[in-house]
Amino acid sequence: MDRRTQLLDLAYAYVGEHGIADVSLRPLAAAIGSSPRVLLFLFGTKDGLIRALLAKARADEVELLDRLSPAAGLTPAALTIWDWLSDPSHRPVLRLWVEGYGRSLLDTTGPWAGFASSTVTDWLEYLARSQPVGERDTPAGLTRRTAVLALLRGATIDLLATGDVARTTAAVRSVLT
Repeated sequence: MDRRTQLLDLAYAYVGEHGIADVSLRPLAAAIGSSPRVLLFLFGTKDGLIRALLAKARADEVELLDRLSPAAGLTPAALTIWDWLSDPSHRPVLRLWVEGYGRSLLDTTGPWAGFASSTVTDWLEYLARSQPVGERDTPAGLTRRTAVLALLRGATIDLLATGDVARTTAAVRSVLT
């Protein structure tokens, strides 16, 4: 593994625990065994590093979706996704996603630009693969998967805020089944 990839992986783990919005190069570099100069050399700027971290977050999200084979139907697919989202080991990446998503809504030209809309597109495309062909390409099909995505995203944010897996899982299941 090259040094850039190694440091990106370490920085990704760091921001998963500490956040990305106000990340400072000096503490980040110290925590991952590097220096601010090396990070700047490898990523160009702090914004370049943030862009690389968000790209990694998005790539991990797409990889997750690719690993989850679309179940036979939108509801089974959504329940499979919820099982992954509600797994406590995924909290760091989900916090990073929420933070990147929120910043992307406010900073439309900086390193966050396009992150939120890209993740919506990624998830809608995955959910479409779980729908029958006759439904997938209809306005009703798009509406249905948009509603499922909104449910999953809202429940995820609620889960991150409260840690209440039982309540949020019950809510997701009550809407989907």
